[in-house]
Amino acid sequence: MAGGPSLAQRLSTFFTGLLECMGFAGVIFGWASLVFVLKSEKYFDYLCIQAENSTGNSSVVPDCSAQDEQFSLIFTIGSFMNNFVTLPNGYIFDHFGTLVIRLIGIFMYTIATLLIAFSTADTAMLLFPALSLLSSGGIVFLLTNIQVGNLFDAHRSTIITLYNGAFDSSSAVFLLVKVLHESGFSLKSMFLFIAACSVGHVLRTFFLMPRTHIPYPVPKGYSYGVRCGKAGGYNIGDDPSKSSMAMAGEATADPMLKEDEARDMMVVKAGAEPSGPSFWSYVFSKLFGLHLLWLSVMQLRHYLFIGMLNATLTHLAHGDNATISRYTNAFAFTQFCGVFCAPWNGIIMDRHKRGKKADGKTKEADSLADLRSSVLSLTITVVQCVLFSICAAIPVLMVQYATFIFQVLNRSFLYGGNAAFMSIAFPPAHFGKLFGLVMTLSALVALLQYPCFALVKNVLDKDPFYVNIGFLIVVLLAFAHPINVFLECRRREKKQLEEGQKQPTVLDDEAKQMQDESIL
Repeated sequence: MAGGPSLAQRLSTFFTGLLECMGFAGVIFGWASLVFVLKSEKYFDYLCIQAENSTGNSSVVPDCSAQDEQFSLIFTIGSFMNNFVTLPNGYIFDHFGTLVIRLIGIFMYTIATLLIAFSTADTAMLLFPALSLLSSGGIVFLLTNIQVGNLFDAHRSTIITLYNGAFDSSSAVFLLVKVLHESGFSLKSMFLFIAACSVGHVLRTFFLMPRTHIPYPVPKGYSYGVRCGKAGGYNIGDDPSKSSMAMAGEATADPMLKEDEARDMMVVKAGAEPSGPSFWSYVFSKLFGLHLLWLSVMQLRHYLFIGMLNATLTHLAHGDNATISRYTNAFAFTQFCGVFCAPWNGIIMDRHKRGKKADGKTKEADSLADLRSSVLSLTITVVQCVLFSICAAIPVLMVQYATFIFQVLNRSFLYGGNAAFMSIAFPPAHFGKLFGLVMTLSALVALLQYPCFALVKNVLDKDPFYVNIGFLIVVLLAFAHPINVFLECRRREKKQLEEGQKQPTVLDDEAKQMQDESIL
């Protein structure tokens, strides 16, 4: 990458992005730990009803199912916003670039942490907008950091999945909040500190991130950050004398760049319209539809588990507060391990690149190899979710340790695999919009978690066993996606073979015609 970003700059961007995702991006998914703190601070405590216990003596135990339902509703809305806003975020990211969307995301995140910091038991309703803004701002950190993988070509999928794993691990931040709260730190001081960290996000936005996008592959002369200029071709729009076609011409002047790569560079430029199939043709494709099914059913399974965890542990532990705290800590600790699990998925998806140098393959052949490598990853992810669902359905407290392990492993594979697959299967020019759309549509499906929680509370006497069995069956539908991708790879291979056989025939006909003309 001569003439491009230096190794030091690329590594600085990579490691600060990893820290950003791990410390801030997905903290909402540590909700179970924060709920424990909020309950100790008497949030929604008025919803608890003093009822006589089953022994009929004078002692009473509080029935806090209405309080649990309120916390579940907050998480449902927050997790919904985490995905739903990805579509408008993706549109802004595609059309206005990294700088604009990050500043918007940082603003939302800062407001969210301030709302939590200044909330009290009397103003507990502030948690509704706070959690929505927290998740909406956090997903921007992940969305804008995914492109950092473009700086490391041979390890692109590994880095994308690593960032998604860091996103999962960030849920352990609320475990740290819980531990510090038990040590005497106030909720207000901790969230004021998190809000102050936004200064670091702003500095990174200007110094270690591009104003628009990081192209793939990265052309020679490309730069970003404070040195970002016209060398990379992504700020050429500042000069009205140069058009998109001029930019493509400058790119192809480099013999190391192919024509199709230059075309990809051109369409990633903010505001440019891509050539080839339209955005909507990809949206209505079977590949996109089954990927949406694959993501939606497993994501709903995870959201329901996280949203109901405190209530489930309360049911299994028979209200023993010490036991609930211990299992909550164990769950949060396993979430931190997501950053170590996610790269395994990236290694699986990048396995065909190891030890191979550029051999003159066409871009289509490379794309097919990437798509083929994703089949194993997609299949393993579904198998993990099946094992997670089986453990979650077993109403034994000790078994939940295994449930926690399978949950974090599967969640790391799920989101890392989702982002990596979207970057492989669809063109870069539409990545932001398609990634946003699939997350938004899956968010609509995720809203089913609240009626499921109400079903458990009001109909099933707080026992989630039958709901867990039902989800085990639904998760099996996700196997349709890797099967479809496998068949799609075979179809494309067959098409390439047919085109390869036709090409020599055409050349032979031309040679024969030239020979006949020479005789005449």
